[in-house]
Amino acid sequence: MEIRFSNEVITKILDQSMIYQCACPAQVCRNINELRSLFAYQAGCLNLTDTDKAVHQRIVEAVKSSHAEMEKCLGDILRIEGWDMETYQMPEALMNRILQQY
Repeated sequence: MEIRFSNEVITKILDQSMIYQCACPAQVCRNINELRSLFAYQAGCLNLTDTDKAVHQRIVEAVKSSHAEMEKCLGDILRIEGWDMETYQMPEALMNRILQQY
């Protein structure tokens, strides 16, 4: 499975999103983490019987596709919101707007 955003980047985005109550990037990051866990589990199950192998392989294929789409989605929303795509820092304007709501 190709990984565009490292686990460290996902954690950094999650941390900032949770501090500033910015739920959308956090929800996408959580889904990416869940897909990665599901992929790892299924990959570990591929050595079972032929029938089980076919089941697990199908799940792996679906996870790869879903994971790629969710990573693309994350990149898109980060760009739309104006995150720094090199440091993955939330933009100050977004932080301020969110803080003003509370």
